[in-house]
Amino acid sequence: MNMLYRESVPRLWNETIEEHRRAVNDAALDAFAALIAEHGLASVTMSQIASAAGIGRATLYKYFPDIESVLVAWHERQIARHLHLLEQARDAADGPAARLEAVLSAFALIQHEHQGHSPELPAVMLHRGEHVTSARHQLHALVSDLITACADAGEIRAGSPADELASYCLHALGAASSLPSQAAVRRLVEVTLAGLRPPPG
Repeated sequence: MNMLYRESVPRLWNETIEEHRRAVNDAALDAFAALIAEHGLASVTMSQIASAAGIGRATLYKYFPDIESVLVAWHERQIARHLHLLEQARDAADGPAARLEAVLSAFALIQHEHQGHSPELPAVMLHRGEHVTSARHQLHALVSDLITACADAGEIRAGSPADELASYCLHALGAASSLPSQAAVRRLVEVTLAGLRPPPG
């Protein structure tokens, strides 16, 4: 019994520490996003983030050395959450065509809802990061795999490689960020999907 207790304590202790780290990290990133939305990126300081997150400034510096590192971490979390939303949309649908439509619809809505409301981010700095490249590859692979499944089921036109059609879809739906309403986004998704379907007859 004592041996079991001694063996289990380190694992539980490590889990508690990891949970605490995640909580502090999330609190800091949430505070950062709120401050950016209210004051703009140029006005936010590490002291403000620590205060808004309810943690000490010394604690914040243990996690992030400067504002740029907070910004990159926030961006990484946003991308991870978006990919997770797309995977959830895929898994909730039934059948190849429905899964493709669900993922493309979710992607377009993310573009529409988040592009205009994101903080004023230095796009050049963010989009050169490895996390962005990795996410783009994951996104492209996700859509390409769904298109392949649709092609195998005879639900899209033949003759074009899946990776080319995935690029077509993602580039087309990037325009959702400039559309005025969700109804317009749905129309864009339908037009994009129509370009994939076999011709009548």
